[in-house]
Amino acid sequence: MNRHAIAPTLILLLAASAPAWAEPPPPAGARVAPLPPGFAKSVLASGFANPHNMVLGPDGQLWLTEQTGKRVLRVDPASGKKTVIATIEDVVSSDKAQDGLLGLALHPDLLKKRGRDYVYVSFSYASGEGGAFPNRTAIRRYTYDARTGQLGAPKDVIKGLPSSHDHQSARLLFGPDQKLYYAIGDQGANQMSYLCVPNLAQALPSAAEVGAADWRHYRGKILRLNQDGSIPLDNPVIHGVKSHVYAWGIRNTQGMVFSPAGQLYATEQGPNTDDELNMILAGRNYGWPNVAGYKDNAAYAYANYSKAEGGCEGVKDPAANGTSVPPGVPVQKESAWSDPDFVEPLKTFYTVDNSFSFKDPVCADNSLYYICWPTVAPSSVAYYKGGKAGVPGWENSLLIGSLKRGTIYRVRLDATGHVPLGDAEPLFRSVNRYRDVVVSADGATIYVATDVEGSLGTGANGAPATRLENPGAILVFKYSGAR
Repeated sequence: MNRHAIAPTLILLLAASAPAWAEPPPPAGARVAPLPPGFAKSVLASGFANPHNMVLGPDGQLWLTEQTGKRVLRVDPASGKKTVIATIEDVVSSDKAQDGLLGLALHPDLLKKRGRDYVYVSFSYASGEGGAFPNRTAIRRYTYDARTGQLGAPKDVIKGLPSSHDHQSARLLFGPDQKLYYAIGDQGANQMSYLCVPNLAQALPSAAEVGAADWRHYRGKILRLNQDGSIPLDNPVIHGVKSHVYAWGIRNTQGMVFSPAGQLYATEQGPNTDDELNMILAGRNYGWPNVAGYKDNAAYAYANYSKAEGGCEGVKDPAANGTSVPPGVPVQKESAWSDPDFVEPLKTFYTVDNSFSFKDPVCADNSLYYICWPTVAPSSVAYYKGGKAGVPGWENSLLIGSLKRGTIYRVRLDATGHVPLGDAEPLFRSVNRYRDVVVSADGATIYVATDVEGSLGTGANGAPATRLENPGAILVFKYSGAR
């Protein structure tokens, strides 16, 4: 499917109320001040071929991957100068899809003269197999040569991971435990072009599959790997099997970050409602596709098309656009499912009840109803720890980029990091799709990478917009003190 769409998942509206603690969704066209007090906006660099993951390196440079450009670059945050440090020719990038050159992680010892100048990337490659999923994903390690400014000595640490055109997730990062963490989405199963494909987010690998390096059941999971791609000895044993799987029941996690205290936070794109902010815990289940957001029977039920009576192909209804379920498709309420390992989200964006209209006429043109749905399509998350040059009162916050609202949402956390405080604060509104967010070490500068194209709702009435203000760019939001 189009990498720039927010794909619907078919739902059934239920007569249930949202939980009392749920934050009500703002109107689709809610006004947001373009810049908070004390901030100035500029464009650092442009002309990127779909920037995907961006990291601030130990050299003070911005390192990033280009999804469709198949390149890894370094960008000088002072001048905007771009330097290509690798072009990965065996990357497969489909037109208007979510595969390509994706995740990026820098080894903690990079440029510290310890012989571990490693850069890790994830990417889709051709497997030579047919079927609905002909490609696979690899995580590859490169060695950075500071003298030549290039990546070399490629080594695949793991291959054969799932890949598709949809819900790749593909967030890659190092944890404080020196392990690699990698998010794999549900690959778009049970929706759009993969409507008849079973969703495997609740399916766990068997011991035999792990022994055979068969990773098909890694769909809809967050993985934890040793730096050489092997399974850490202290990974959780889930249903009797130890694998790379660290957490499961995941729809599409495009943002992960560790706090200074070592807590792992992740954003997850929901279906028609309930984008999520989660705290990721070892061996825990995040509910998808049985639960979206809170387990409240509100506005979502699992419609399993792969189990449709008489076969899935006979019940396809493209006109439904995620707002109804045809007869013959089994539907399960959230309350009908239970798992002692289930973890509810810290926060949703947003939970609604059955009174919400999923066919807002504002978004009727070209049937872009999903633009008006109560979701923000979170693409990334950064931890804001503050600093002498930082914004007063922003300490201990998460900054969540939105593909669908041209906004960064700030979620303040309590001292434990377990409880979000107040409503999410929308910031930095522009007509852009925010792909990744990075914060400078001193807290004064926020860098945002933007998509090249796609739809979002930013008009006064929330109507879809397709002409982006700064396509394929790195934006800079610089704080110099409140005016």
